[in-house]
Amino acid sequence: MANQRPDHLFGGIKIRNLYKIFGPNAASHIEAVRNGLSKANLNEKHGHVLGLCDINIEMPAGSIQVIMGLSGSGKSTLIRHINRLIDPTAGEVLVDGVDVVKMNETDLREFRRHQTAMVFQKFALLPHRSVLDNTIFGLEIQGIPRQASIETAMRWLERVGLKGFEEKYPNQLSGGMQQRVGLARALANDAPVLLMDEAYSALDPLIRMDMQTVLLDLQKEIRKTVVFITHDLDEALRLGDQIAILRDGEVIQQGTSQDIVLRPADQYIENFVREVNRGRVIQVEAVMDPIDATTPQGPVIPADTTIEDAVRILSAANATNAIVTNETGKHIGTTTFQKLVGAMVSPRH
Repeated sequence: MANQRPDHLFGGIKIRNLYKIFGPNAASHIEAVRNGLSKANLNEKHGHVLGLCDINIEMPAGSIQVIMGLSGSGKSTLIRHINRLIDPTAGEVLVDGVDVVKMNETDLREFRRHQTAMVFQKFALLPHRSVLDNTIFGLEIQGIPRQASIETAMRWLERVGLKGFEEKYPNQLSGGMQQRVGLARALANDAPVLLMDEAYSALDPLIRMDMQTVLLDLQKEIRKTVVFITHDLDEALRLGDQIAILRDGEVIQQGTSQDIVLRPADQYIENFVREVNRGRVIQVEAVMDPIDATTPQGPVIPADTTIEDAVRILSAANATNAIVTNETGKHIGTTTFQKLVGAMVSPRH
């Protein structure tokens, strides 16, 4: 079945020392940038634009890597290097150990067809094709027989909640439904790497939340390597196994959602996370005390429970203390109602 992935996951990505300078003589300015020439000075003195500066990110196979930043930060430029829609000025983009930058035209065409799939912000559906024919488009390009393509497409359309809409056309669908078609089309290719460039940014907030849930539910099953671009921190924190935050073409911080919220790297990141609902991001493990010699008391709460849910559990049990367990059920710590509530509040500076 197309929606089953092997135990050994494919699609691990390593980006090493990646630079992108836009301009006619980009290569001639690489050394100056490496030696500290700023984006502003590069533009002012040489009329070139620094898109990416020394990007180093490792994206494990089967995980969701969010690339976040404001407009102009370089996030869309970065994702387009993974399937080499943009050629770097310097650096490596390794997918399963193979450098995409060094691929010849034939290898790159095969890589794009079979190793990556892309979901776009503006849906990019063909208006003259039905939902079904949009979904099988990539399979047609691969030369898959039509009946097999239809079977695959119908399976994915059902998985994204569009069963019964296969004969409709894009202009008959809402924005959220069109994006589901785009997702089904990408998933039908069964490529190990899924590139999502601001895929949900054009959607209304409630539909956007719904599509985030669809992706998270599917990811438990398909375990793709998802590279998800967004400018929205709440979306990044909800979706990302790992998050990298860009500013002016540079990675300012990367880590888990908890790393970003609990340990912002600088004032820029701190400003980002100030209004975040910490209770939905921080997990109990981050605010527990180690087990001591006394017998712990209270309800049992898994370490990966959010503190918001943990507060609900303690409130329902009318308890002030809780026992924290790991994935095997072993007692690894304790926490208190007061500590959990305190962690929900951003520290003042």
